[in-house]
Amino acid sequence: MIQLETERLRLREFTLDDAEDMYHYAKDARVGPMAGWAPHRSLEETKEVIQLFIAEQDVWAIVLKDTGRVIGSIGLHERKPDPAVQHEAQREIGYVLSPDYWGKGYVPEAVREVQRYGFEQLELERIWCGYYSYNDRSRRVVEKCGFTYAFTKQQQLTRLDGRTVDFLVYMIQQPTP
Repeated sequence: MIQLETERLRLREFTLDDAEDMYHYAKDARVGPMAGWAPHRSLEETKEVIQLFIAEQDVWAIVLKDTGRVIGSIGLHERKPDPAVQHEAQREIGYVLSPDYWGKGYVPEAVREVQRYGFEQLELERIWCGYYSYNDRSRRVVEKCGFTYAFTKQQQLTRLDGRTVDFLVYMIQQPTP
């Protein structure tokens, strides 16, 4: 997995050494439910998730350059939410961030770098980003990063509490030269 950098962040592959940092935010009830998953109950559960990230190779650790601490994650997943454009080269961005670092612009900074990588290196035609209707922080990120509303779909939160919620899907297309 390629490493990416911004002014303040390093986006790199997760290692099991990141488990403590990730568990710190993944156990917080303000994090997982906003992304549709239950807070982690143990460090062992966090290690299992990291092993999945390592195997799938589509999620970067968001690392603060000045401290080396993992403060969140960002993925570029091979998902195609709109059946009408399945033929296009596309991926979906997903992210979480430790509440200790909310409001500092780290996620938009990471999203913009992943967008750049997706369009320039992977030659994607379209990048998706979605959020649950109750997640205002993610709504602000998609707006700041140039995504435009595409559609809303119902989704059942099977990894959380089973309820059905609105999932708002946004997209951005490859900029024209």
